[in-house]
Amino acid sequence: MEDAQVGWIAAIIIGFIVGCLAEQFMQSQMGMLKNICLGVVGAAIASFLLGVFGFTFGGWPGYLVAGFIGACILIWLAHALRRAA
Repeated sequence: MEDAQVGWIAAIIIGFIVGCLAEQFMQSQMGMLKNICLGVVGAAIASFLLGVFGFTFGGWPGYLVAGFIGACILIWLAHALRRAA
């Protein structure tokens, strides 16, 4: 059985949801565009990193989990770089 893929429109919608959740979880203040970017880029990064360790996610639920993890990592990294500068 072939894995369900998430399209671009769905990726943007999920990215926004995940970005908003990560923003609240990490107690950060960002705009809508940054939330979408964090969710989409975070999902791509987290999917790659988790794939290296043998974890694979497919479809909407997997994209949500990977996006949340990745967005939280990106927010944490941005805060760490700002403090260091």
